[in-house]
Amino acid sequence: MNDAFTPPPHPIPTPAPDQPFGAGPPSAFAPPMPWKKRMRIVGWVLAGLVALLLLIIAWLAVTAPLSRSLQPIAPPSISLMSADGHLIARRGAVIDKPVTVVELPPHVPQAFMAIEDRRFRTHWGIDPRGIARAAWHNLWSDGSSQGGSTITQQLAKGVFLSSDRTFGRKAREALIAFWLEAWLTKDEIMERYLSNVYFGDNVYGLRAASLHYFNRKPERLTIPQAAMMAGLLKAPSRLAPTSNLKGARTRANLVTQAMVDAGYLTTADRNALRPARLDVREEPESTSGTYFADWVLPEARDRAGAVYGAQNVTTTLDWRIQRLAEAAIRRAPLGQAQAALVAMKPDGNVVAMVGGKNYKTSSFNRAVQAKRQPGSTFKLFVYLAAFREGMTPEDEIDDTPITTGTYRPANHGGKYRGRITLRQAFAVSSNVAAVRLTQKVGVDKVIKVARDLGVTAPLTEDLSLALGTSEIPLIELAEAYASVAAGAYPVMAHGLPPEERGWFEKLMDRQRRFGEDQLGMIRDLLSSAANRGTGSAAALRTSTFGKTGTTQDSRDAIFVGYAGGLVTAVWIGNDDNAPLPGGAAGGGIPARIWRDFMGRAINEPVEQVEPAEQDSDLVNAIANVTVETGVGNMTLGIDSEGMTVRLGPNGTLRLPTDTPLPDTAPPPRIAPTQPPLGEEEPVPQ
Repeated sequence: MNDAFTPPPHPIPTPAPDQPFGAGPPSAFAPPMPWKKRMRIVGWVLAGLVALLLLIIAWLAVTAPLSRSLQPIAPPSISLMSADGHLIARRGAVIDKPVTVVELPPHVPQAFMAIEDRRFRTHWGIDPRGIARAAWHNLWSDGSSQGGSTITQQLAKGVFLSSDRTFGRKAREALIAFWLEAWLTKDEIMERYLSNVYFGDNVYGLRAASLHYFNRKPERLTIPQAAMMAGLLKAPSRLAPTSNLKGARTRANLVTQAMVDAGYLTTADRNALRPARLDVREEPESTSGTYFADWVLPEARDRAGAVYGAQNVTTTLDWRIQRLAEAAIRRAPLGQAQAALVAMKPDGNVVAMVGGKNYKTSSFNRAVQAKRQPGSTFKLFVYLAAFREGMTPEDEIDDTPITTGTYRPANHGGKYRGRITLRQAFAVSSNVAAVRLTQKVGVDKVIKVARDLGVTAPLTEDLSLALGTSEIPLIELAEAYASVAAGAYPVMAHGLPPEERGWFEKLMDRQRRFGEDQLGMIRDLLSSAANRGTGSAAALRTSTFGKTGTTQDSRDAIFVGYAGGLVTAVWIGNDDNAPLPGGAAGGGIPARIWRDFMGRAINEPVEQVEPAEQDSDLVNAIANVTVETGVGNMTLGIDSEGMTVRLGPNGTLRLPTDTPLPDTAPPPRIAPTQPPLGEEEPVPQ
């Protein structure tokens, strides 16, 4: 007998640590899951659903904030007003304040519910019955279709979503509809809906539509009028009663029948209704300042922001002055040429702007958008640069042909005057003198003056710059001359009153003042040019300062100047840059437009006296006169001081207000003097 131990053929099972001793092996079929474990799984599922719901709510809060349902679905209407309260132009959709349901007659919301969403008061944002009905109708109809969207869904789509027909968009629409129903009352949803929907004729919202079509507030709408309003929503552009009254009334009849079917009206009441009659309230049309409106609108929109309703934005434009500017352009003998005018105060407040002869035929704003050569008006910067370098109006320069170098400009008509003062050179607009000055002070210093006075356009860095060969917008020329009028630079043109600035902005104000000597000298030259030089056709009875400009082949003719606290720039030319007929110059039509406009704008009209009423010799002599006074050895003459004598009312003589004769002077003696100083100098290329 073998006493050795023999292991059994199968190992003895060892109980698990948590298994009672003696327990057998686990059964082949697991016992049912304990109820606690099942509860834990259910809890995790519910937690996941809650987390998903919170994520959806967070997403909706970000992508569909309730506050947006109060905002218009179209850009706010901007009404631009002149400084004195006249409507200049209106831009954007016509909208108005939201409506309040409790203030409306019951039949107004009922009309919309009857035709758009009969179960609006009972559903939770989506109407399954309405969807099924629409689907059934669309399946068996002969081409007509019905929508199953509720009023809440329409609000969700109009305010938050695009109009594409994808499944994803419809799913988002349903979620947002539930979201709106959860947080807003039925009346609040209806108010937002009625205040946003489109009613045709560029009109959004029930209040604006009621005033537009019936000239009455929505709180006073009759049943036929409410039915017509509700009927427009199916096809507002096609059914607008101003263009399709028959179609609008036919649709209104369907609405009133729907009101009967919904129990809002009896058949007898419905049959007693008469069709709604229109009383269209025409919106005031823009009659003035349209070019100005286009220019100022972007900033006006920024200031108006996203505030609901029509916004009135007050501008700097002066209604009276604007109409005078338009009239002056209309009166000018322009032929086929175009014209532009911009007028501003020395502080940059633009009070008038004309960008062309006719806005309806061309909305291109030649006062702002066009870049044309300024011609001799650019000489302002050349002479200022010379004064910065220590020169004076009494300094002399050669007005003789340039015979050296590669750039050899010539004076108009080949006229040269030899050695003349800077005052004379500026008055007769000598080209060769301007080029010699630029060569002497340096092109870079002329450019520096132009930049200081607000010119931002690219400038050529050669001697031709002196004659205005670089293209500059007319409004930038006006800004530069406004700097001289203000005595400080730069002056920035603006169409809206400046906003209140903080202390830091005031501290960082970069505006600088001219030196008194420089300012007096450049004003002296501008007065000389406007009163006895090439710009004499612009001279007013009051102190007048300005400069003419004419480009090669008379492609551009310009006059820029100021008087009576108003700075004005006038340009004429052809859009295709073709030469103007008859050799037009800045001292011709532009100067006369300027004088015609400015004389009325500053309330100092130039009086026209017929020559037949006066002594013919006196009339012939008035073009150039010398005024002599016997005060010691002093003689005041037109050559030394740039003084002029104007023929006033009743044949009297009038001196400019800035150069009065001494009180002790005897009556002035008038005598003819030298020939006229010269014509405008075109810019050689």
